[in-house]
Amino acid sequence: MSALDPYRPGDSGPAATWAPAGQEPVLVQFGDISISEHWLVTPAGSAPLRGTQIFVTDMTREERYIPGWAIAFAIIGFFFFFLGLLFLLVKETRSSGFMQISVTNGACTYQSAELTRGNRTNQLYELQNRANFARGVIARA
Repeated sequence: MSALDPYRPGDSGPAATWAPAGQEPVLVQFGDISISEHWLVTPAGSAPLRGTQIFVTDMTREERYIPGWAIAFAIIGFFFFFLGLLFLLVKETRSSGFMQISVTNGACTYQSAELTRGNRTNQLYELQNRANFARGVIARA
């Protein structure tokens, strides 16, 4: 074992009671980042949970546009009566982008992303709730 390993079989204290990262159940997950009771597990490796920080960044954007059907009805309606131009006032909103999750533990940093789907506000709220739960787990570690 190297001097950098957080767990040594002969140690006393909380580090000696940790189970290997793969044997603890996952409490919360952000994309490919998993958090168990004592471990932060990423594809880049595992680290003890103590001292971990979690950041959630909203990297989405909303676009407002005139849908194709409204343009078609406006063109058809223009030839019959000018009220067809009111269809050009119809707007739809489309969300695109992702929510970025960053975890930092000492010198180790890992970032993951969750694509925006459906209602952006609800997704951000749900992601912030998972992050707050994970911060509570980290505080108990």
